[in-house]
Amino acid sequence: MKLSHAFFNDSSFAGWLFILPALAGTFVFIIIPVICSFGLSFVHWDLVNPLTFAGLENYKNIFSEALFYKILLNTVVFAVSTSVFGVIIPLVLAVILNSKIRGSEFYKTAYFLPFITPMVVIGVVWQWIFDPNIGILNNFLHLHINWLYDTNFAMPALIIVSVWKLIGYNMIIFLSSLSAINQNMFEAAKIDGANAFQTFKNVTVPLLSPSIFFVVIITAISSFQIFDLIYLMTQGGPLDSTNVLVYSIYKNAFEYFNVGKASAIAYVLFVIILILTLFQWKLRKKVVYLEEG
Repeated sequence: MKLSHAFFNDSSFAGWLFILPALAGTFVFIIIPVICSFGLSFVHWDLVNPLTFAGLENYKNIFSEALFYKILLNTVVFAVSTSVFGVIIPLVLAVILNSKIRGSEFYKTAYFLPFITPMVVIGVVWQWIFDPNIGILNNFLHLHINWLYDTNFAMPALIIVSVWKLIGYNMIIFLSSLSAINQNMFEAAKIDGANAFQTFKNVTVPLLSPSIFFVVIITAISSFQIFDLIYLMTQGGPLDSTNVLVYSIYKNAFEYFNVGKASAIAYVLFVIILILTLFQWKLRKKVVYLEEG
């Protein structure tokens, strides 16, 4: 009885009790599906008939299809482009807004609004903007481009929307890091005669490198997992020019009812993201200022 009383009064038990719902959710909705999907990648299953063991056949079929490599290239192009522009643009904007320009608070709010706006709303609005006949973008540029219906412009259009949505979140992270930097560093650079670009290159970027490294990783991972934007705006078209790995997983599982192949593609994507993250983590000591270990 005394042991039981001591256990229930133990602070560690209270801690476990509070995190139990989160652990249960993680186990039920993440760990179990991950294990099951790995097993499904070795079977044939159409969601109706019994499972049949397929061995490595699903993986062999994936790597023997020319379409898979096109989809993989689309995913890489989208992820790399979004990661580059989704980091550089917010970084520059954060430095400008940190200089206390007039109306900076308004700009911070305006840039952050797209990030908290539901993707469904963003998809509908940008479809109208990109409309070749009545869209404001073509009217503004005095051009007639079939943005979402042309294989040459559909992917750039999606990259524009993705970067636009990410700017606010990444910019806020950079602004938070800039506010933690000792302003004497900038004053010292100014006294030494450094211009704005030299200060940005030699002071701001090195001191912000931990935040830049973090933003690059999370942006790259989220870009490789893009689905909702593709589903809402192009459905992988035209001619699979915007088809990406996660959308391919969805189509194979819920349109073609080939769950085994969809699961195999999911694990190919998992390996790609894992390798990319490990590579970036290995580089951290070279790209992050004063990184140790």
